[in-house]
Order: sequence, then structure tokens, then C-alpha cells
Amino acid sequence: MSAFQKLSKRVVRSGAVLLCALAATGCGSSRHTHLRDEGEATSSPAVEQAAPVVKSAPTRPLGDPRSFGARYATPAQCEAAARRLLATSRDDAWTALTSCVNGQHFTLLSAVLGDAWAEELRVRPDAAQLLAQVVAKRGGSVDGELPLLHARKVPIFGLTAAVSQPEVYKGRYVLLRAQVADVRIDGDKPTVWLVEQKLGSVEYEHPVGYGSRKDSTTVYSGAVGGEVGALGRSNPGGQVSSSQREQSTSTARRFDNVSEETGREALGRLPKADPFLEPGKDFVVLARFDGIRVTSGGDDEDEDAPRLPVLTIVGYYAPHPLVVY
Repeated sequence: MSAFQKLSKRVVRSGAVLLCALAATGCGSSRHTHLRDEGEATSSPAVEQAAPVVKSAPTRPLGDPRSFGARYATPAQCEAAARRLLATSRDDAWTALTSCVNGQHFTLLSAVLGDAWAEELRVRPDAAQLLAQVVAKRGGSVDGELPLLHARKVPIFGLTAAVSQPEVYKGRYVLLRAQVADVRIDGDKPTVWLVEQKLGSVEYEHPVGYGSRKDSTTVYSGAVGGEVGALGRSNPGGQVSSSQREQSTSTARRFDNVSEETGREALGRLPKADPFLEPGKDFVVLARFDGIRVTSGGDDEDEDAPRLPVLTIVGYYAPHPLVVY
């Protein structure tokens, strides 16, 4: 190789080195970039800024649904807190309201029937059970509460309407206050004999405050001597007594709830035996109306044959002894 050729190779090699030094990525930059894409790219500033996009599970404002009702001192505070959750989660709001009803003596029927909960009452499958529970906690005066439900177009009806037009109300909810007369089990499905009740009241005087009482006794005695006509001399004597008694008490009028039979009865079906549905006790019963059935021994073609409404019991609740109006 001539000296000129050797010099040309040195110039080309030097020029290549110079180009490598001046280039932004440097010589062999394609391999280096590939390594960064596979390994070091996770530490680049652009990726670090994008990392927070990966979201963690959102924190639910409701917390434990069972303890929501216990956080508030009054049912009004609990309902207001549940209503505020409607803005973020309607499911959480409904769960919270259910906790308020289950965990407290919740009697705010007008609040539940308000505009805020109207959509939930329309679409929630357990809305009828919640309303029946509130009615029971208000004392179980079904006849007095049904007009409030109907004013808000809530499709829960009375037994009287269902019996009068069975084809119209078949498959709809009915609400009644009833006493369990008997429970019979035919196979695996028990049947409950329900006697509808209406709620009345009896007035009585109840002592209140302090009373005063005063007793006094007065005794008079003496003797008289002298002539008593033909009887001669006599000394009659005697004793006279008198007594007084004063008593005063303060009283107030009180009223007790009294259940009275309406004369209507029904047969309620249960999916299985329930030991808490005791005979002799009153319950607010929510049921689905299944129609009218001729009782045993009757004939379907006989118009005078005794018939009873048949219900599928959805839920039942013990009424509170005090009535809320």
C-alpha cells in the first residue's frame, strides 16, 4: 500500500470520528436508543409524569353500610346525609338511607316521599319493603298511611281495593295490618291465615305530677241529767263524731292503640316456615296480590261460595306501639 493510500485512510477515519463526536446521538446511537426503549425508558421524565394516570380503587364515601345509620344522632340528620350522597352515587345514597331506616326509629315518611328520593322509589326493587318498614315504625296505621303513598303515586294498595277488583290489582303490592291466626304447612310451603286489623285508640286518665290528701276526724261527747216526765230522773249521755277527707290529683289524657278486626281475611304464602311470624301477634305485611281463591269445600261456579284473597308475603314488620301523625 502506498503512502498516499495510508494517508487517505487516516483522513477518512478521522472524519468519521469527528462526525461521531458532533452528532447528537453519537456513534452507535440506534443500539443505545433501543436499550433505553426496552429498559431505561421507564425512568424518563415523560414516563414519570404519565405514571399518576394509573388510578387506584376510588374511596367510597359510604364506608361500612351497616354502620352508616349509627353515625348520626337523629333520623333527620341521617336522612340528610344519605340525600347528599345522591350527587356522587345513587347506589351509595340508597344503601345509606336503608341503613338509616334499619338502624334507627325512622319515622320520616314525608322525607322519603320527597322529590329527592322519587326516582329511587320508582326503580329500586326493595323500595316497597323500605316504605313498609317506615309505616310499621310509625305505628302501623296502614289506613292512615296509604293516602300519603298514593299522593306520590307509589303503587302500593290496600286489601279492600284488591278484593273489590281482583283482576285490576293482581300482581300488585298490597299493604295491610294483620294478625296471624294460624300457620299450616302443606309439604314444604307454609300458609299463614291472616286476619286484617284496623288501628283504633282508647282514652284513659293517667295520673301525673303530685297529689294532695287531707283527712280529719272530730268527736263530740257529753251527758245530760234531769227529770224526764213519768220516767222520773234520767241521765242520758252520748257521743257524736264527724270526719272529713280531701284528696286531689293531677291527671292527663292518654291514648292506647287498639287493634280491631275489619272482617277481612287472607291466605299468605311463604317460601319456607318462619318461626318469628307468631300467631296472635300483629304485623304490617307487605305482599303481592295473587287473586281470589274459593275456600275448601266450595265450588268455583258457585257465586255464593266463600272466597279468600291469596297473597305472597314479601316482608312483614312489627308495628311500633306509638302512632306518629
